[in-house]
Amino acid sequence: MTQLLARKLIRDIPDFPQPGVLFKDITPVLGNGPAFQEVVDCFVEWAEPRSPDVIVGIESRGFIFGAPVALAMGLGFAPVRKVGKLPHTTIQEEYALEYGASVVEMHRDALAPGQRVLIIDDLLATGGTAAAAARLVRTLGATVVGVCFLIELAFLRGRENLSGYDLQALITYS
Repeated sequence: MTQLLARKLIRDIPDFPQPGVLFKDITPVLGNGPAFQEVVDCFVEWAEPRSPDVIVGIESRGFIFGAPVALAMGLGFAPVRKVGKLPHTTIQEEYALEYGASVVEMHRDALAPGQRVLIIDDLLATGGTAAAAARLVRTLGATVVGVCFLIELAFLRGRENLSGYDLQALITYS
């Protein structure tokens, strides 16, 4: 893949959200129309041969990329959110964090059995959130046909939590 404009725009923010963390800030990508469009186009190009029926975006930056991909492909969009943010009946999935655990949820009627789902998020770190989203999809009887990320932090080995899934990251940091 040729060098994406997005790679040049992502900036490092040291010690955010806590000391010792080097945060990859994607807001300059979102603020640059051509870079944002390029990312969406790359996701769509990768998604098309996988023939998804629905795009699932993980809160919150997965919404930013997932919704335009869904629109470009003429598909519906289903959010995976933090607990307590969805108004209708939900299913939940817990996942491990470095210190403790967290929970994500989606509407019980967000997907139909047999639907083909592409999951999108901005960043693959440890893979816990994306793996939890994939479990939610499977619980509803749908199939994960791929998982897309703008950024992968390969040194955190998140792919290991997503083994068995077709995975794409547009930008990888070793």
